[in-house]
Amino acid sequence: MNEPLERVAPETVGIPSSAIQAFIEATETRVGGLHSLMLLRHGKVAAEAWWAPYAPERPHMLFSLSKSFTSTAVGLAVADGLLTVDDSVLQFFPDKAPRHVSRNLAAMRVRHLLSMNTGHDVDTTGTMIQRRGGDWARTFLSLPVKHKPGSHFLYNTGATYMLSAIVQRLTGQTVLSYLTPRIFAPLGITGATWETCPQGVNTGGFGLSVRTEDIARFGQLYLNRGTWQGQRLLPAEWVDEATAAHSDNSSQPAPDWQQGYGYQFWRCRHDCYRGDGAYGQYCLVMPKQDAVLAITSGVNDMQAVLDLVWAHLLPAMAAYPLPADAAAQTALEETLTNRIIEPARGVAAMPLGKAASGRFALEANDLGIKTLTLTFRQAGATARFTGIDNVTTVSCQPNTWQEGQVIARKPTKRLPLQLHLPDAPVFSSGGWAAENTFVLRLCYAETPQVLSITLTFAPDGLSFRGSVAVAFESGTAHPFNGQRS
Repeated sequence: MNEPLERVAPETVGIPSSAIQAFIEATETRVGGLHSLMLLRHGKVAAEAWWAPYAPERPHMLFSLSKSFTSTAVGLAVADGLLTVDDSVLQFFPDKAPRHVSRNLAAMRVRHLLSMNTGHDVDTTGTMIQRRGGDWARTFLSLPVKHKPGSHFLYNTGATYMLSAIVQRLTGQTVLSYLTPRIFAPLGITGATWETCPQGVNTGGFGLSVRTEDIARFGQLYLNRGTWQGQRLLPAEWVDEATAAHSDNSSQPAPDWQQGYGYQFWRCRHDCYRGDGAYGQYCLVMPKQDAVLAITSGVNDMQAVLDLVWAHLLPAMAAYPLPADAAAQTALEETLTNRIIEPARGVAAMPLGKAASGRFALEANDLGIKTLTLTFRQAGATARFTGIDNVTTVSCQPNTWQEGQVIARKPTKRLPLQLHLPDAPVFSSGGWAAENTFVLRLCYAETPQVLSITLTFAPDGLSFRGSVAVAFESGTAHPFNGQRS
């Protein structure tokens, strides 16, 4: 039976509370955007925090941190004798091979998918998603392979999808279904979800959502070289191989992206390794320190977060328990339990509120919102957004967060390349910043997205400006107007 993780004071596992405090303060000041963290030392929880409305029970989108879980599924399949990393990629897809098979495509092996050196010149993901027909594997195999496999590192999410497709072909199960009894259930991971392609294959390189503690437990499994609470779940040989450097990525711009790439894991400085995902989803394993750090966030500078780990946490970890520090522990506990995403500031009511209430038809816009219905009262406001694929209704007041409702109108493509209102749990905050200006913030608390909206009212309508905290492309929507309808 899975046992809960033990919670301890940081000093008992050799970490000064003041070092954790310094890391949180520095990260909030210099980077911002943290949603949660959990620090394990010697398998025990030394610190944990969630920035409200993010919460322990809520899953969080992992983006490319999903890749490390897909790699784990491949490791299980190798252990089961279903394949080897030297198997040809084409042998698993004889029905999807192009008419002309290039020498480089024929030379592509499973290990090249794992280590991101398939030989492609550009990431295949965009073409796979956008090409008509929805057959991502066929599209992947049809694209030019310009370099000899094994000779050219390129971060290629399409390669991870192909690993997911291979596992499904061999086992008859999605990666999620395959991992659930073997890895997730023993680790105590429940409620995980994973997006699929049009043909029902888990997307592999992104799309997994789990809780922060689930990330920490997964990291602890790797730190323990495949064992969990006395039970072997994954061969130690696979853990060693997956987390070793197999690709030279020294041409990458950031130092912790130059240390070598394994089987869907990044090597780091200080002899550490990690799985990570866009906007700051981290599973950082520090073997020499016997520590794991799980973080979810919405940050634009992922290297800055790691720099602060190396500056504040890693050097502070002692090889022995430290004397209790009651004052530092109290200060840290207060910090850990009082984190919050900045809500909208302002006042709850303005004289203009009654006249500003109503339904507005919006110009075509980046956020995919068609209409906005507003009701202003003395105690706050209600907003109803009718989008392309969902309806979002929120009640909001300044300086606090309230849960709203999202109703999907039809299946939505929740792929990480789009800027739109997500189909996810939403929390809102709103207040009048000026006589004719209402500021609204929407926090989609199972995603990295926090959307800031400024509404400026005029006699015949309103102007709408919106931006998201993080986005693959521009996080700022082009301003647009709305007319009363």
